[in-house]
Amino acid sequence: MKIVLAGGTGTLGRRIAADLADRGDDVVILTRRVRDELPYRQILWDGATVEDWAEELSGAAVINLAGELVDRRPTRANVDLLRASRVRPTCALVEAAAVLAEPPLVWLQASTLAIYGDAGEPELDETAPVGDGPVQMAGVARAWESAAALAEAATFHRAIVDGTRQVVLRMGIVLDRGAPALTRLTGLVRWGLGGRAGSGRQWVSWIHVEDLLAAVRHLLDDASLSGVVHVTGPNPVRNAELMAALRAILRRPPAPSVPAWLVRAGAVALRTDAALALTGRRGVPRRLLDAGFEFAHPDLVPALEDLLLAPHIAP
Repeated sequence: MKIVLAGGTGTLGRRIAADLADRGDDVVILTRRVRDELPYRQILWDGATVEDWAEELSGAAVINLAGELVDRRPTRANVDLLRASRVRPTCALVEAAAVLAEPPLVWLQASTLAIYGDAGEPELDETAPVGDGPVQMAGVARAWESAAALAEAATFHRAIVDGTRQVVLRMGIVLDRGAPALTRLTGLVRWGLGGRAGSGRQWVSWIHVEDLLAAVRHLLDDASLSGVVHVTGPNPVRNAELMAALRAILRRPPAPSVPAWLVRAGAVALRTDAALALTGRRGVPRRLLDAGFEFAHPDLVPALEDLLLAPHIAP
């Protein structure tokens, strides 16, 4: 299968590219700057303008991961950056696909479970209504998925109707060695700041990177799946459970809880967003499970032990 990957030079994009290349797929990365260390064909684009790169989409599988990291202060400028860095490249991809004689075969569109906002206790599967929440999380995610926002020229529906199977990947937090989320969490624990955040009862939806890679392969190959699919593990945990597991695995003593006001103050110093720690959602991968997908790392503690303690070969 030919894979055209937008956002393929980031941490997750590199993992997906390597995994698909290993199984024999022809991986092509759309990038603003060629990275000599990457062993894939790289095509320059500006993430906004439809140019010669558009022909690469013909008959291919498109995986769109384009977007800046969310781990930043929720200022208006940063929120605008998060939205534009997702919507503009997606619009360009959609506009390119809409005019091809042979449209993409399948389109995996990255999104996030943060689209449900601070969802509280209910268990959320793919039928759950999109909620309200911080604009830098739920608001950006809604814009990312919105057909109106993604297709300023009203071409998005045509691109899908004319033969492209689309899957929207609403992802939980991806746990991987060296990835931003796990690096941030382990750093806090090692600095003695590994207590629960706020009440500690907020739900954390997470997925081991190996299960995410397997889910991507499954969704590329299973023609029966389209629409929204939760790409997250089957057993979300509360923030307090996550932090306790990290302390135990990293052999750190119990740490005091961090009240919400102090999380907000600390987020300013760390140049991050307190909502990442203080809000939560209890997502479950109902459609993947119903399709027979089996998780290799369904439980948090063994998953973290695999990532933080087991020897590994760098991808």
